[in-house]
Amino acid sequence: MAPSFACATSFRPTTLIPAARSPAPPKLHNKRNVTVTNGRILRNWALRSSLTQQSPPKEEEEPAIDVNALVDFLYADLPHLFDDQGIDPTMYDEFVKFRDPITKHDSIEGYLFNIRLLKLLFTPDFQLHNVRKTGPYEITTRWTMEMRFGLLPWKPELVFTGCSIMGINPKTQKFCSHVDLWDSIKNNEYFSFEGLLDVLKQLRIYKTPDLGTPKYQILKRTAKYEIRKYDPFLVVETKGDKLSGSSGFNKVTGYIFGKNSSTEKIPMTTPVFTQALDDKLSEVSIQIVLPLDKELANLPAPSVEGVSLRKVDGGIAAVSKFSGKPTEEVAQIKEKELRSAVLKDGLKPQEGCLLARYNDPGRTWSFIMRNEVLMWIDEFTLE
Repeated sequence: MAPSFACATSFRPTTLIPAARSPAPPKLHNKRNVTVTNGRILRNWALRSSLTQQSPPKEEEEPAIDVNALVDFLYADLPHLFDDQGIDPTMYDEFVKFRDPITKHDSIEGYLFNIRLLKLLFTPDFQLHNVRKTGPYEITTRWTMEMRFGLLPWKPELVFTGCSIMGINPKTQKFCSHVDLWDSIKNNEYFSFEGLLDVLKQLRIYKTPDLGTPKYQILKRTAKYEIRKYDPFLVVETKGDKLSGSSGFNKVTGYIFGKNSSTEKIPMTTPVFTQALDDKLSEVSIQIVLPLDKELANLPAPSVEGVSLRKVDGGIAAVSKFSGKPTEEVAQIKEKELRSAVLKDGLKPQEGCLLARYNDPGRTWSFIMRNEVLMWIDEFTLE
């Protein structure tokens, strides 16, 4: 779950039952990717929490846990995290341990308070990607949280992606711990100043016009880029001169202003794309996205030579956002930085890139401009 800006001021201590004389609990799985900070493995912390509520039962008396049923429960329950229905609190121990990098609670009441606080301060959108068993007493979920902070005039959007490690109490067969790990930081322990800084950085101003734009879902957000899944969209395009250039812009805007076979005027959208088709950024096209309610077969034909219509299939893209005037030098630096980052993370970027510009440079202060460099990614799998 995503962060809150407040922590509970008091905590109810967990009651420990003296350990019984029984064999050690089963060896805990930790073969999957985990976050290690200061020599401690947070995944194992979550598992240990599930075993400190009471002593482990004797092997012959150990209750059978239907972890697959709990997986199915989370698939059905978590999408209601922020709607009127809400999650089912009866599936959590009274003293459930909740931790994320800047928030901690030690009871189900504190956990529910955190959810209510996020709903009060933000407009949260929780997207559950997958739920899987990762240990005998552990389930891991992967999610995206997007939150619009309406208390600031520019209404910044904060995005967090990551995993929640859910510890299961083997006696009650309920969830007794919930540890969030964010993709965007390395230190995921409470209290993480890196996590707080990650929140504050997202409060900066970006001006995004209230116009139509291609639809996408943010699958992962790291410290340097986002991984987005784009739906197909349509563009009108013509040949450009350079990545940051405007050559051909009047031709493509002419199409939407009526220079087409039916003199139809088409609503303006964002962003304006310039696409380099090779790594040398030598072959460039300039594109305007067409409204999402349009179909390629029903659009009027361009009446200007060199202008064409095309459907972009969409797919997975790595995206780096930045402000300021996107000069050619800046655009090339951002392209190199993004390519280096995704290659370092083991991803497979295609040749070329796109520069997305959202603002009119003559009417927008440079420090609030929204610009993005995108590159399509092959063979991406969300862990």
